[in-house]
Amino acid sequence: MAVKIVTDNTADIPYHLIKDLDITVVPSYVTFGTTQYRGGVDITEEEFYNRLLNDCVLPATSQPSPQDFINAYVSLANRTDGILSIHISSKLSGTLNSAEQAKKLAGLKCPIEIIDTYNLSMALGFIVIAAARMASEGKKLPEIRDSVIDMIPNTKILLLFDTLEYLYLGGRIGKAKSLLGSILNIKPLLTIKDGEFIPAGRVHSRLKGKEKLLEFVKGTTNIEDLAVIYTTFPDDASELAANISSFYNSVVITARVGPVLGVHGGPGALGIALRKTQ
Repeated sequence: MAVKIVTDNTADIPYHLIKDLDITVVPSYVTFGTTQYRGGVDITEEEFYNRLLNDCVLPATSQPSPQDFINAYVSLANRTDGILSIHISSKLSGTLNSAEQAKKLAGLKCPIEIIDTYNLSMALGFIVIAAARMASEGKKLPEIRDSVIDMIPNTKILLLFDTLEYLYLGGRIGKAKSLLGSILNIKPLLTIKDGEFIPAGRVHSRLKGKEKLLEFVKGTTNIEDLAVIYTTFPDDASELAANISSFYNSVVITARVGPVLGVHGGPGALGIALRKTQ
């Protein structure tokens, strides 16, 4: 039986790929006031961003519970020879810890491997997609696990933020705190290193920021997968994807950041996620 691939919804994988590749997604939660929603399940992206822009209180987020993962693992265990559970950086979320607790509590005979990608959004998503494709080809759990581990250092993300306010209020800013002193005057660029956000530059206009994203792609060799990711400006994402397509001779995926990461990215966030060959 084929290996089953599990992830969380911070991977931002487009729905058609989740369906086509039979990926199991365990949702995190976003809470407005006293009402809790499963990101991407109980609230659409459009509904979420409308509320993010118009509600006076910033929503809260929380990782899936161990029981959420137990439910997922149990439902898959009788249909597979192994489960590979691939997740957002443990330095940005407690999701990995929930998965590890679930593995212990579930007591399943089916082998379960859990991997920290030290990344998020489509930088996580591309690893999950590659793993799912290997699973569909009949590759076994140890081989897929080892390949995924090798992919992690070759998967990168660069994000342009309109503001760091949302990351700061959500407590996810990490080593990028050094940019806060000039938060009103710049458009910050952040990347992920060792599982947490670090500064990657600063620009004084959105146009300059988009140029930096384009330069990032042009300066990267051996790109295997590439995505433009965004929160609220689809036209910017489409324009950036079109510019990349003029010199990158492969598919450029455009993916919208889901509700859980959207709480921290805020309106106007735009970025590039890519996976390189070794």
